[in-house]
Amino acid sequence: MTNKSAKLPSQPLARLGGLAALAGRVAGSVLFNGAKQLVQGQSPKAKDLLLTPANLQRVSDKLAQLRGAAMKVGQLLSMDAGDMLPAELTELLARLRSNANPMLPKELALVLRSELGEQWQQHFSQFTFAPLAAASIGQVHLAHHDDGSKLAVKVQYPGVAQSIDSDVDNVAMLLKLSGLLPEGLDYQSVLNEAKLQLHQEADYLKEAAYLQRYRQLLADDGNYVLPELYPQLCTSKLMTMSFVEGVPIESLQQHSQLLRDQAMTQLFALLFREIFEFKLVQTDPNFANYLYQPQTSQLVLLDFGACRDYPEVISRGYRQLLSSAIANDLVGMEESMRQIGFFSQDILPEQKQAVLALVQLISEPVQSDIPYAFGQTDLAQRVRQAGTALSLRQNYWHTPPIAAVFLHRKMAGLYLLAARLKANVNVRQLLNPYLSA
Repeated sequence: MTNKSAKLPSQPLARLGGLAALAGRVAGSVLFNGAKQLVQGQSPKAKDLLLTPANLQRVSDKLAQLRGAAMKVGQLLSMDAGDMLPAELTELLARLRSNANPMLPKELALVLRSELGEQWQQHFSQFTFAPLAAASIGQVHLAHHDDGSKLAVKVQYPGVAQSIDSDVDNVAMLLKLSGLLPEGLDYQSVLNEAKLQLHQEADYLKEAAYLQRYRQLLADDGNYVLPELYPQLCTSKLMTMSFVEGVPIESLQQHSQLLRDQAMTQLFALLFREIFEFKLVQTDPNFANYLYQPQTSQLVLLDFGACRDYPEVISRGYRQLLSSAIANDLVGMEESMRQIGFFSQDILPEQKQAVLALVQLISEPVQSDIPYAFGQTDLAQRVRQAGTALSLRQNYWHTPPIAAVFLHRKMAGLYLLAARLKANVNVRQLLNPYLSA
Protein backbone atom coordinates (compact mmCIF):
# COMPACT_ATOMS: atom_id res chain seq x y z
CA MET A 1 0.00 0.00 0.00
CA THR A 2 1.22 3.50 -0.75
CA ASN A 3 2.35 5.74 2.11
CA LYS A 4 1.65 8.99 0.23
CA SER A 5 -0.83 10.54 2.68
CA ALA A 6 -2.71 13.43 1.14
CA LYS A 7 -5.52 15.78 2.04
CA LEU A 8 -8.71 14.77 0.27
CA PRO A 9 -10.22 17.63 -1.78
CA SER A 10 -13.71 17.89 -0.29
CA GLN A 11 -15.25 20.86 -2.12
CA PRO A 12 -16.88 20.05 -5.50
CA LEU A 13 -15.20 23.01 -7.24
CA ALA A 14 -11.77 21.97 -5.98
CA ARG A 15 -12.35 18.40 -7.11
CA LEU A 16 -13.65 19.52 -10.51
CA GLY A 17 -10.75 21.93 -10.89
CA GLY A 18 -8.27 19.14 -10.31
CA LEU A 19 -9.93 16.99 -12.96
CA ALA A 20 -10.12 19.83 -15.47
CA ALA A 21 -6.46 20.66 -14.95
CA LEU A 22 -5.60 17.02 -15.49
CA ALA A 23 -7.55 16.94 -18.75
CA GLY A 24 -5.66 20.02 -19.88
CA ARG A 25 -2.29 18.45 -19.09
CA VAL A 26 -3.22 15.31 -20.96
CA ALA A 27 -4.33 17.35 -23.99
CA GLY A 28 -1.15 19.43 -23.83
CA SER A 29 0.95 16.28 -23.75
CA VAL A 30 -0.85 14.99 -26.85
CA LEU A 31 -0.15 18.25 -28.75
CA PHE A 32 3.52 18.34 -27.70
CA ASN A 33 4.25 14.71 -28.56
CA GLY A 34 2.29 14.95 -31.81
CA ALA A 35 4.28 18.00 -32.93
CA LYS A 36 7.54 16.30 -32.00
CA GLN A 37 6.67 13.23 -34.09
CA LEU A 38 5.66 15.42 -37.06
CA VAL A 39 9.02 17.21 -36.92
CA GLN A 40 10.69 13.79 -36.98
CA GLY A 41 8.73 12.91 -40.13
CA GLN A 42 6.41 10.45 -38.40
CA SER A 43 2.62 10.27 -38.69
CA PRO A 44 1.34 10.17 -35.09
CA LYS A 45 -1.80 8.25 -34.16
CA ALA A 46 -4.15 9.88 -31.67
CA LYS A 47 -4.49 6.70 -29.61
CA ASP A 48 -0.72 6.29 -29.28
CA LEU A 49 -0.37 9.91 -28.20
CA LEU A 50 -3.09 9.63 -25.57
CA LEU A 51 -2.05 6.31 -24.09
CA THR A 52 1.49 7.25 -23.17
CA PRO A 53 2.81 5.99 -19.82
CA ALA A 54 3.02 9.60 -18.60
CA ASN A 55 -0.63 10.34 -19.41
CA LEU A 56 -1.84 7.10 -17.86
CA GLN A 57 0.17 7.84 -14.72
CA ARG A 58 -1.35 11.33 -14.54
CA VAL A 59 -4.87 9.86 -14.60
CA SER A 60 -3.96 7.18 -12.07
CA ASP A 61 -2.40 9.64 -9.64
CA LYS A 62 -5.33 12.07 -9.84
CA LEU A 63 -7.96 9.39 -9.27
CA ALA A 64 -5.94 7.99 -6.36
CA GLN A 65 -5.82 11.49 -4.83
CA LEU A 66 -9.56 12.11 -5.22
CA ARG A 67 -10.44 8.57 -4.06
CA GLY A 68 -14.12 7.92 -3.50
CA ALA A 69 -16.31 7.98 -6.56
CA ALA A 70 -13.41 8.87 -8.82
CA MET A 71 -11.71 5.57 -8.06
CA LYS A 72 -14.93 3.55 -8.08
CA VAL A 73 -15.83 4.73 -11.59
CA GLY A 74 -12.41 3.58 -12.72
CA GLN A 75 -12.99 0.23 -11.07
CA LEU A 76 -16.46 -0.23 -12.59
CA LEU A 77 -15.32 0.76 -16.06
CA SER A 78 -12.32 -1.55 -15.83
CA MET A 79 -14.62 -4.46 -14.98
CA ASP A 80 -17.77 -3.70 -16.95
CA ALA A 81 -16.24 -2.13 -20.07
CA GLY A 82 -12.92 -3.91 -19.89
CA ASP A 83 -13.46 -5.65 -23.20
CA MET A 84 -13.91 -2.29 -24.90
CA LEU A 85 -11.12 -0.30 -23.27
CA PRO A 86 -7.52 -0.17 -24.42
CA ALA A 87 -5.45 -2.74 -22.53
CA GLU A 88 -3.28 -0.01 -20.99
CA LEU A 89 -6.28 1.85 -19.57
CA THR A 90 -7.89 -1.36 -18.32
CA GLU A 91 -4.73 -2.20 -16.40
CA LEU A 92 -4.46 1.31 -15.01
CA LEU A 93 -8.05 1.40 -13.80
CA ALA A 94 -7.81 -2.05 -12.26
CA ARG A 95 -4.73 -0.97 -10.28
CA LEU A 96 -6.80 1.69 -8.55
CA ARG A 97 -8.41 -0.96 -6.33
CA SER A 98 -5.54 -0.86 -3.87
CA ASN A 99 -3.75 2.39 -4.69
CA ALA A 100 -5.57 5.06 -2.70
CA ASN A 101 -3.65 7.76 -0.85
CA PRO A 102 -4.36 7.52 2.90
CA MET A 103 -5.71 10.46 4.91
CA LEU A 104 -3.48 12.85 6.76
CA PRO A 105 -3.40 12.08 10.53
CA LYS A 106 -5.16 15.34 11.46
CA GLU A 107 -7.84 14.61 8.86
CA LEU A 108 -8.34 11.14 10.36
CA ALA A 109 -8.56 12.55 13.90
CA LEU A 110 -11.25 15.00 12.74
CA VAL A 111 -13.38 12.14 11.37
CA LEU A 112 -12.94 10.11 14.56
CA ARG A 113 -14.05 13.05 16.71
CA SER A 114 -17.00 13.73 14.42
CA GLU A 115 -18.24 10.11 14.54
CA LEU A 116 -17.36 9.02 18.11
CA GLY A 117 -17.19 12.32 19.99
CA GLU A 118 -14.40 14.48 21.38
CA GLN A 119 -13.35 11.70 23.73
CA TRP A 120 -13.18 9.07 21.00
CA GLN A 121 -9.98 7.60 22.48
CA GLN A 122 -11.94 6.28 25.48
CA HIS A 123 -13.44 3.59 23.23
CA PHE A 124 -10.03 2.03 22.56
CA SER A 125 -7.06 1.06 24.67
CA GLN A 126 -4.91 1.65 21.59
CA PHE A 127 -5.48 3.02 18.07
CA THR A 128 -2.92 2.83 15.24
CA PHE A 129 -3.04 5.91 12.99
CA ALA A 130 -1.14 4.27 10.13
CA PRO A 131 -3.81 2.45 8.07
CA LEU A 132 -3.68 -1.27 7.38
CA ALA A 133 -5.33 -0.68 3.99
CA ALA A 134 -6.64 2.26 1.96
CA ALA A 135 -9.31 1.77 -0.70
CA SER A 136 -11.78 3.86 -2.67
CA ILE A 137 -14.30 4.74 0.07
CA GLY A 138 -12.30 4.54 3.28
CA GLN A 139 -9.32 3.06 5.09
CA VAL A 140 -8.93 0.41 7.79
CA HIS A 141 -7.05 0.85 11.07
CA LEU A 142 -5.90 -1.59 13.73
CA ALA A 143 -7.12 -0.85 17.25
CA HIS A 144 -7.53 -2.65 20.57
CA HIS A 145 -10.62 -2.89 22.76
CA ASP A 146 -10.46 -2.32 26.49
CA ASP A 147 -10.66 -6.09 26.96
CA GLY A 148 -7.52 -6.50 24.83
CA SER A 149 -9.20 -7.90 21.72
CA LYS A 150 -7.94 -6.65 18.33
CA LEU A 151 -10.28 -4.50 16.26
CA ALA A 152 -10.46 -3.41 12.64
CA VAL A 153 -11.88 0.11 12.36
CA LYS A 154 -13.05 1.21 8.92
CA VAL A 155 -13.05 5.00 8.55
CA GLN A 156 -14.65 6.77 5.59
CA TYR A 157 -12.85 9.56 3.77
CA PRO A 158 -14.42 12.97 4.55
CA GLY A 159 -16.65 14.40 1.85
CA VAL A 160 -16.90 11.16 -0.12
CA ALA A 161 -20.64 10.62 0.38
CA GLN A 162 -21.51 14.23 -0.56
CA SER A 163 -19.39 14.24 -3.71
CA ILE A 164 -20.53 10.95 -5.29
CA ASP A 165 -22.80 12.27 -8.03
CA SER A 166 -20.54 15.16 -9.07
CA ASP A 167 -17.42 12.97 -8.93
CA VAL A 168 -18.95 10.34 -11.19
CA ASP A 169 -19.95 12.98 -13.74
CA ASN A 170 -16.56 14.71 -13.51
CA VAL A 171 -14.58 11.51 -14.03
CA ALA A 172 -16.74 10.66 -17.04
CA MET A 173 -15.98 14.13 -18.41
CA LEU A 174 -12.26 13.64 -17.77
CA LEU A 175 -12.10 10.31 -19.56
CA LYS A 176 -14.12 11.69 -22.46
CA LEU A 177 -12.01 14.86 -22.80
CA SER A 178 -8.81 12.87 -22.51
CA GLY A 179 -9.90 10.55 -25.30
CA LEU A 180 -9.21 7.54 -23.07
CA LEU A 181 -12.61 5.99 -23.85
CA PRO A 182 -13.38 4.64 -27.33
CA GLU A 183 -15.75 6.65 -29.52
CA GLY A 184 -19.33 5.47 -29.36
CA LEU A 185 -19.00 3.67 -26.01
CA ASP A 186 -22.36 3.83 -24.21
CA TYR A 187 -21.20 3.92 -20.60
CA GLN A 188 -24.04 6.00 -19.11
CA SER A 189 -25.77 2.98 -17.57
CA VAL A 190 -22.53 2.04 -15.79
CA LEU A 191 -22.15 5.59 -14.49
CA ASN A 192 -25.74 5.66 -13.22
CA GLU A 193 -25.22 2.34 -11.48
CA ALA A 194 -21.93 3.59 -10.05
CA LYS A 195 -23.82 6.40 -8.31
CA LEU A 196 -26.40 4.04 -6.83
CA GLN A 197 -23.83 1.53 -5.63
CA LEU A 198 -21.56 4.21 -4.21
CA HIS A 199 -24.36 5.77 -2.18
CA GLN A 200 -25.01 2.32 -0.70
CA GLU A 201 -21.34 1.59 -0.04
CA ALA A 202 -20.88 5.01 1.59
CA ASP A 203 -23.44 4.07 4.28
CA TYR A 204 -21.52 1.86 6.68
CA LEU A 205 -24.67 1.13 8.67
CA LYS A 206 -26.03 -0.63 5.59
CA GLU A 207 -22.81 -2.60 5.24
CA ALA A 208 -22.99 -3.50 8.93
CA ALA A 209 -26.52 -4.84 8.38
CA TYR A 210 -25.31 -6.97 5.46
CA LEU A 211 -22.46 -8.32 7.60
CA GLN A 212 -24.97 -9.33 10.29
CA ARG A 213 -27.14 -11.05 7.67
CA TYR A 214 -24.19 -13.04 6.36
CA ARG A 215 -23.17 -14.02 9.89
CA GLN A 216 -26.65 -15.46 10.40
CA LEU A 217 -26.79 -17.16 6.99
CA LEU A 218 -23.38 -18.81 7.46
CA ALA A 219 -23.66 -19.52 11.18
CA ASP A 220 -24.02 -23.25 10.48
CA ASP A 221 -21.07 -23.46 8.06
CA GLY A 222 -17.63 -23.88 9.60
CA ASN A 223 -15.86 -23.25 6.28
CA TYR A 224 -16.16 -19.48 6.68
CA VAL A 225 -15.02 -16.89 9.23
CA LEU A 226 -16.63 -13.45 9.40
CA PRO A 227 -15.74 -10.46 11.59
CA GLU A 228 -17.86 -9.80 14.66
CA LEU A 229 -19.56 -6.41 14.59
CA TYR A 230 -19.33 -3.84 17.41
CA PRO A 231 -22.63 -1.97 16.80
CA GLN A 232 -21.99 0.62 19.54
CA LEU A 233 -18.90 1.73 17.62
CA CYS A 234 -20.57 1.94 14.21
CA THR A 235 -21.96 4.98 12.40
CA SER A 236 -22.77 5.72 8.77
CA LYS A 237 -19.11 6.74 8.29
CA LEU A 238 -17.29 4.43 10.73
CA MET A 239 -17.49 0.67 11.20
CA THR A 240 -15.80 -1.34 13.96
CA MET A 241 -15.32 -5.11 13.74
CA SER A 242 -13.17 -7.78 15.31
CA PHE A 243 -9.79 -8.14 13.62
CA VAL A 244 -9.59 -11.49 11.82
CA GLU A 245 -6.21 -13.02 11.03
CA GLY A 246 -5.46 -14.61 7.68
CA VAL A 247 -3.15 -14.57 4.67
CA PRO A 248 -4.06 -12.84 1.38
CA ILE A 249 -6.00 -15.24 -0.84
CA GLU A 250 -3.50 -14.78 -3.71
CA SER A 251 -0.64 -15.94 -1.47
CA LEU A 252 -2.06 -19.47 -1.62
CA GLN A 253 -0.10 -19.78 -4.86
CA GLN A 254 2.74 -20.85 -2.57
CA HIS A 255 0.68 -23.56 -0.85
CA SER A 256 -0.20 -27.12 -1.81
CA GLN A 257 -2.50 -28.05 -4.67
CA LEU A 258 -4.92 -29.54 -2.14
CA LEU A 259 -5.20 -26.29 -0.19
CA ARG A 260 -5.61 -24.18 -3.36
CA ASP A 261 -8.34 -26.52 -4.63
CA GLN A 262 -10.07 -26.41 -1.25
CA ALA A 263 -10.06 -22.61 -1.06
CA MET A 264 -11.58 -22.22 -4.54
CA THR A 265 -14.11 -24.96 -3.82
CA GLN A 266 -15.24 -22.94 -0.79
CA LEU A 267 -15.56 -19.79 -2.91
CA PHE A 268 -17.63 -21.46 -5.65
CA ALA A 269 -19.78 -23.21 -3.04
CA LEU A 270 -20.46 -19.85 -1.40
CA LEU A 271 -21.37 -18.26 -4.75
CA PHE A 272 -24.00 -20.93 -5.43
CA ARG A 273 -25.43 -20.56 -1.92
CA GLU A 274 -25.62 -16.80 -2.48
CA ILE A 275 -27.45 -17.11 -5.82
CA PHE A 276 -29.80 -19.99 -5.07
CA GLU A 277 -30.26 -20.04 -1.28
CA PHE A 278 -29.60 -16.57 0.12
CA LYS A 279 -30.57 -14.63 -3.02
CA LEU A 280 -28.04 -12.17 -1.68
CA VAL A 281 -24.66 -11.78 -3.39
CA GLN A 282 -21.53 -9.91 -2.39
CA THR A 283 -20.74 -8.73 -5.92
CA ASP A 284 -17.26 -7.18 -5.55
CA PRO A 285 -14.63 -9.66 -6.85
CA ASN A 286 -11.68 -7.75 -5.38
CA PHE A 287 -9.23 -10.34 -4.04
CA ALA A 288 -8.61 -8.12 -1.01
CA ASN A 289 -12.10 -9.03 0.22
CA TYR A 290 -10.84 -12.52 1.13
CA LEU A 291 -8.23 -13.92 3.49
CA TYR A 292 -7.45 -17.56 4.21
CA GLN A 293 -6.48 -19.41 7.37
CA PRO A 294 -4.32 -22.34 6.16
CA GLN A 295 -4.15 -23.94 9.61
CA THR A 296 -7.93 -24.32 9.85
CA SER A 297 -8.72 -24.31 6.10
CA GLN A 298 -11.24 -21.52 6.65
CA LEU A 299 -12.07 -18.70 4.26
CA VAL A 300 -12.29 -15.21 5.79
CA LEU A 301 -14.94 -12.87 4.33
CA LEU A 302 -14.21 -9.20 4.92
CA ASP A 303 -16.17 -6.67 2.88
CA PHE A 304 -19.94 -6.41 2.51
CA GLY A 305 -20.40 -2.97 0.99
CA ALA A 306 -21.27 -4.21 -2.51
CA CYS A 307 -24.03 -6.67 -1.57
CA ARG A 308 -27.11 -6.96 -3.76
CA ASP A 309 -30.41 -8.73 -3.12
CA TYR A 310 -31.68 -10.78 -6.06
CA PRO A 311 -35.38 -11.60 -6.55
CA GLU A 312 -36.55 -15.19 -6.91
CA VAL A 313 -37.21 -14.67 -10.63
CA ILE A 314 -33.49 -13.94 -11.24
CA SER A 315 -32.35 -16.84 -9.08
CA ARG A 316 -34.70 -19.21 -10.89
CA GLY A 317 -33.63 -17.81 -14.24
CA TYR A 318 -29.98 -18.64 -13.56
CA ARG A 319 -30.89 -22.13 -12.38
CA GLN A 320 -32.72 -22.73 -15.65
CA LEU A 321 -29.97 -21.05 -17.68
CA LEU A 322 -27.25 -23.30 -16.27
CA SER A 323 -29.40 -26.41 -16.68
CA SER A 324 -30.07 -25.50 -20.31
CA ALA A 325 -26.42 -24.68 -20.99
CA ILE A 326 -25.34 -28.06 -19.63
CA ALA A 327 -27.92 -29.75 -21.86
CA ASN A 328 -26.91 -27.58 -24.84
CA ASP A 329 -30.56 -26.48 -25.06
CA LEU A 330 -30.41 -23.17 -26.94
CA VAL A 331 -34.17 -22.62 -26.74
CA GLY A 332 -34.15 -23.13 -22.98
CA MET A 333 -31.15 -20.82 -22.65
CA GLU A 334 -32.90 -18.06 -24.57
CA GLU A 335 -36.07 -18.40 -22.48
CA SER A 336 -34.18 -18.27 -19.20
CA MET A 337 -32.08 -15.30 -20.33
CA ARG A 338 -35.24 -13.40 -21.19
CA GLN A 339 -36.48 -14.17 -17.68
CA ILE A 340 -33.26 -12.70 -16.26
CA GLY A 341 -33.72 -9.54 -18.37
CA PHE A 342 -31.61 -10.11 -21.47
CA PHE A 343 -32.84 -9.36 -25.00
CA SER A 344 -35.08 -6.56 -23.76
CA GLN A 345 -33.88 -4.41 -26.66
CA ASP A 346 -34.08 -5.06 -30.36
CA ILE A 347 -31.39 -7.51 -31.33
CA LEU A 348 -30.40 -9.16 -34.58
CA PRO A 349 -30.51 -12.98 -34.79
CA GLU A 350 -26.74 -13.18 -35.23
CA GLN A 351 -26.26 -10.99 -32.14
CA LYS A 352 -28.51 -13.28 -30.12
CA GLN A 353 -26.59 -16.35 -31.28
CA ALA A 354 -23.31 -14.71 -30.33
CA VAL A 355 -24.63 -13.96 -26.84
CA LEU A 356 -25.84 -17.54 -26.37
CA ALA A 357 -22.48 -18.84 -27.56
CA LEU A 358 -20.75 -16.61 -25.01
CA VAL A 359 -22.95 -18.00 -22.22
CA GLN A 360 -22.11 -21.53 -23.32
CA LEU A 361 -18.44 -20.62 -23.19
CA ILE A 362 -18.74 -19.15 -19.69
CA SER A 363 -20.52 -22.32 -18.49
CA GLU A 364 -17.62 -24.52 -19.65
CA PRO A 365 -16.48 -25.34 -16.06
CA VAL A 366 -19.87 -26.97 -15.29
CA GLN A 367 -20.22 -28.92 -18.53
CA SER A 368 -18.55 -32.05 -17.10
CA ASP A 369 -18.85 -33.65 -13.67
CA ILE A 370 -15.08 -33.68 -13.16
CA PRO A 371 -12.58 -31.22 -11.65
CA TYR A 372 -12.01 -28.31 -14.02
CA ALA A 373 -8.33 -27.35 -14.33
CA PHE A 374 -8.51 -23.54 -14.30
CA GLY A 375 -4.75 -23.24 -14.52
CA GLN A 376 -4.52 -25.28 -17.71
CA THR A 377 -7.08 -23.45 -19.82
CA ASP A 378 -7.27 -20.20 -21.77
CA LEU A 379 -10.95 -19.80 -20.81
CA ALA A 380 -10.46 -16.23 -19.56
CA GLN A 381 -8.85 -15.19 -22.85
CA ARG A 382 -11.55 -16.89 -24.93
CA VAL A 383 -14.31 -15.22 -22.91
CA ARG A 384 -12.55 -11.87 -23.32
CA GLN A 385 -12.22 -12.34 -27.09
CA ALA A 386 -15.87 -13.31 -27.41
CA GLY A 387 -16.91 -10.34 -25.31
CA THR A 388 -14.79 -8.03 -27.43
CA ALA A 389 -16.48 -9.31 -30.57
CA LEU A 390 -19.89 -8.59 -29.08
CA SER A 391 -18.86 -5.18 -27.81
CA LEU A 392 -17.01 -3.77 -30.78
CA ARG A 393 -18.29 -5.53 -33.88
CA GLN A 394 -21.87 -6.02 -32.77
CA ASN A 395 -22.37 -3.07 -30.41
CA TYR A 396 -23.96 -5.16 -27.69
CA TRP A 397 -22.04 -3.98 -24.63
CA HIS A 398 -24.83 -1.85 -23.15
CA THR A 399 -27.62 -4.40 -23.26
CA PRO A 400 -27.11 -6.87 -20.35
CA PRO A 401 -29.29 -6.01 -17.32
CA ILE A 402 -27.42 -4.39 -14.45
CA ALA A 403 -28.31 -7.25 -12.08
CA ALA A 404 -26.58 -9.65 -14.46
CA VAL A 405 -23.58 -7.36 -14.94
CA PHE A 406 -22.79 -7.39 -11.22
CA LEU A 407 -23.31 -11.13 -10.89
CA HIS A 408 -21.17 -11.86 -13.95
CA ARG A 409 -18.44 -9.63 -12.52
CA LYS A 410 -18.39 -11.84 -9.42
CA MET A 411 -18.21 -15.00 -11.54
CA ALA A 412 -15.42 -13.55 -13.68
CA GLY A 413 -13.49 -12.62 -10.55
CA LEU A 414 -13.68 -16.19 -9.26
CA TYR A 415 -12.54 -17.56 -12.63
CA LEU A 416 -9.59 -15.18 -12.59
CA LEU A 417 -8.61 -16.15 -9.03
CA ALA A 418 -8.98 -19.86 -9.80
CA ALA A 419 -6.70 -19.46 -12.80
CA ARG A 420 -4.13 -17.56 -10.76
CA LEU A 421 -4.15 -20.28 -8.08
CA LYS A 422 -4.09 -23.01 -10.77
CA ALA A 423 -6.96 -24.66 -8.92
CA ASN A 424 -8.83 -27.82 -9.91
CA VAL A 425 -12.49 -27.62 -8.88
CA ASN A 426 -15.46 -29.85 -9.65
CA VAL A 427 -17.82 -26.91 -10.13
CA ARG A 428 -20.56 -29.14 -11.54
CA GLN A 429 -20.62 -31.21 -8.37
CA LEU A 430 -21.16 -28.05 -6.34
CA LEU A 431 -23.92 -26.88 -8.68
CA ASN A 432 -25.84 -30.17 -9.05
CA PRO A 433 -27.85 -29.93 -5.79
CA TYR A 434 -29.36 -26.62 -6.93
CA LEU A 435 -30.19 -27.83 -10.44
CA SER A 436 -32.27 -30.66 -9.04
CA ALA A 437 -34.03 -28.44 -6.53
